[in-house]
Amino acid sequence: MDSKRNLTVRETLHRPLFHNALVVAGENGLHRQIRWVHILEITSFETLIHGEEMILTTGLGFNLEAASSVTFVENLIKQNAACLCIELGPYFQSVSEELMELANLHGFPIILFPHTVRFVDITQDLHSMIINRHHTMLRQLESLSREFHRLTLTSQGKMSVLKLLYKSTGSQLIYRPLPGKPLFFPALSPEDQAPLVEFADACWGELDEIKPNTAPALREYRNSSAILKPIGAMDQNWAYIMMLCDHKPGEYDYLLLDSASLSIAQELLRTRYMEERKLYSENLWVDELMNGGLDDEKQIKALIGPDFKRLNELNYRVCLIEIENLYDERLSMPDHEWESVRLHLSLILRSTLEKHSFRPLITLKNNRLAVIALDIKSKVGTKARLQQALASLHLIQADEKLKDLRLLIGVGKSYSHLRNAYSSYQEAVQALSLYACYRKPILFYEELGVFQLLLGLNDGKTLQLFIRNYLGPLIDHDQVKGSDLLLTLKVYLDHDGSKQIAAQKLFIVRQSLYYRLEKITELLGEDFMAPENRISIQVALRAYQLLHPEKFSDNHKISGG
Repeated sequence: MDSKRNLTVRETLHRPLFHNALVVAGENGLHRQIRWVHILEITSFETLIHGEEMILTTGLGFNLEAASSVTFVENLIKQNAACLCIELGPYFQSVSEELMELANLHGFPIILFPHTVRFVDITQDLHSMIINRHHTMLRQLESLSREFHRLTLTSQGKMSVLKLLYKSTGSQLIYRPLPGKPLFFPALSPEDQAPLVEFADACWGELDEIKPNTAPALREYRNSSAILKPIGAMDQNWAYIMMLCDHKPGEYDYLLLDSASLSIAQELLRTRYMEERKLYSENLWVDELMNGGLDDEKQIKALIGPDFKRLNELNYRVCLIEIENLYDERLSMPDHEWESVRLHLSLILRSTLEKHSFRPLITLKNNRLAVIALDIKSKVGTKARLQQALASLHLIQADEKLKDLRLLIGVGKSYSHLRNAYSSYQEAVQALSLYACYRKPILFYEELGVFQLLLGLNDGKTLQLFIRNYLGPLIDHDQVKGSDLLLTLKVYLDHDGSKQIAAQKLFIVRQSLYYRLEKITELLGEDFMAPENRISIQVALRAYQLLHPEKFSDNHKISGG
């Protein structure tokens, strides 16, 4: 099938202009493909050809009977030229034995014209054939692409696309969902399947960083060429196709495989959207679980079904993802579009977590997505993997639908037994509430430090009294004088009393820092740096930050220690 689309040296010999042409060497290379025809009358041509050109020459610019002819042909072979056609005449009379031996060794056809021919007629004839075949190929591709798209709208879309791809290429196909069982077109016996699957999986293990919609990878398998193409969307690979060609894959093979892969990806995406909507309606109980409405394991078991025992024993964390600017008037998006955006984000979140070995249970409410991320790998790098998965959500700027969203994420501690989801959820809420203090897009509850204690004491009076006891004079002074003594004290203590570092962080000279520290000492007392007082003052600073996060500059975030 490939030979019908690509012009070969053998075909050109049947053209009228080649009626008297003689193949004097390299006959075993007549299958070579000709992409274009080029006239060369010089020896320095490395930058003039790209490969697979038929070279026409009279020998005018060089002496082909000299020793340099070997170097000339060697360079043509190195540049992957298709063949060399020489017109016999005053500049060339015969091919040397050495030159014929070189051409035969590399299967590089040398063709002689015993009589004068018009090179312009050859180029016009062959270029017309090449261009017409290219247009025919594009029309075929367009027709097949439309058919691929139509087939994905049928009940057996994916299977039909693969069957048509096989029919159009005549190449063995392997469709490999991740995870899932491979499909073979045409069908193969189990004995023939095993080595192919092993080879395909080994290749994909090396290439799993290839993203969907990128160029396929080419590998050699026995006497065939294997093209591997990822299938997916949203930077996630959901499957791949391997096509085994008994010929060198051409542009047509690659374009056809791309078209089929895109059609299958669109079907998989539609299917995932439908599954996501179904999961959203079915997982309303997840919201009840995280809000403490379900604490009876029998109830939870009835809702989850047969998977309950396995899932209930897995470690998990609750992650709370807030779309900070969901209701920003500048985005001015209708409600139905926001619903679509939330669903799209949920789909990306699910796909990302699954890629990092988490089983997600997701619920959506207003501008927040809450997910119970069940760790399938148990305790193997749980936090690092989860952080990596969540961090990748902040790369959604490449997604046209989500590029304007600002996401904030709070993560609770790790638990097992789903009845404890309420505790992890509350911790995720608390972590999310401290974004103003930390200015970190992803915050784990265990990173909150002393804030874990302070959040429990925030009853409206306790923290206020504690703050006044230790920081009252500084607060009053800053309010009356417009000074920055509170910020100065925080930075100074956060850097273990280093005057040099504190001055650098505050962007002031040391003399200014000395003056501020003298004023702080005057207001708080000479012993404010004594261990007990220093601990209490640092806790009071965290408490003040909790209640008034806007008071401190973004350049001086609380460390949380």
